[in-house]
Amino acid sequence: MAPPPNSKNAPSSKSSNSSRAQISVLTLFPEVIEPFLNSSLIGKAIDNGAVEVQLIQIRDFAEPPHFRVDDKPYGGGVGMVLRADILYLAWRSAVRADSPSQTILLSPQGARFDQALAKDMSEALALGTQYVFVCGHYEGIDERFIDACVDQEISIGDYVLTGGEIPAAALIDAVVRLLPGTVQKSESVRADSLEDGLLKYPQYTRPPDFQGQGVPEVLLSGNHGEIEKWRNLKREEVTARKRPDLRKPRGQS
Repeated sequence: MAPPPNSKNAPSSKSSNSSRAQISVLTLFPEVIEPFLNSSLIGKAIDNGAVEVQLIQIRDFAEPPHFRVDDKPYGGGVGMVLRADILYLAWRSAVRADSPSQTILLSPQGARFDQALAKDMSEALALGTQYVFVCGHYEGIDERFIDACVDQEISIGDYVLTGGEIPAAALIDAVVRLLPGTVQKSESVRADSLEDGLLKYPQYTRPPDFQGQGVPEVLLSGNHGEIEKWRNLKREEVTARKRPDLRKPRGQS
């Protein structure tokens, strides 16, 4: 979503590079996400310049001295609601004027996140689309902000969390790891669970005997053709046993 006409996009707390894949996260608790961004493959992708992740503190756009970001809901009810005007100012500071952007609200009311959506988002990110993730809190977000600024709501499952930070981290991990060069061996990504609607085959390593259980002989044979056949068969078997919902009956379109 492009910024509104005549809006002024303030620079973010981190430097922006229009040629770099960029994710911005609007949050009240950046400290929840920050350690995750400094570790593992995601930290390496950020360090290598493959992606930039901005953590934008929503409270910075509230008024002193109390910097309140929420208020009581009109019509009554329990809890507090995040204000549309403050969220809008934070959102406007995040959205880049020099590239397309998509604003995602992490919400249990959203579409279910899956590997296919992760692929689509990763491809768009690599092609220059900026993603803005909005982390809700309290009893919800003023609907007017959603109507004005949110392109899509996404859920990571049918349960309720205290806020959107954990879902945002999950999306960042799933999407960024698919960017070219993030995972050193691209075949590791192609062999992931959920690729082609199948789970991954069983894997084994040393020791060759564990509590009386050995390793399937085919994996020790050195016959790569037979190993590949075994792995494909096991993917089918494991999927049928653990996640039959992933596979349609044969012959069904």
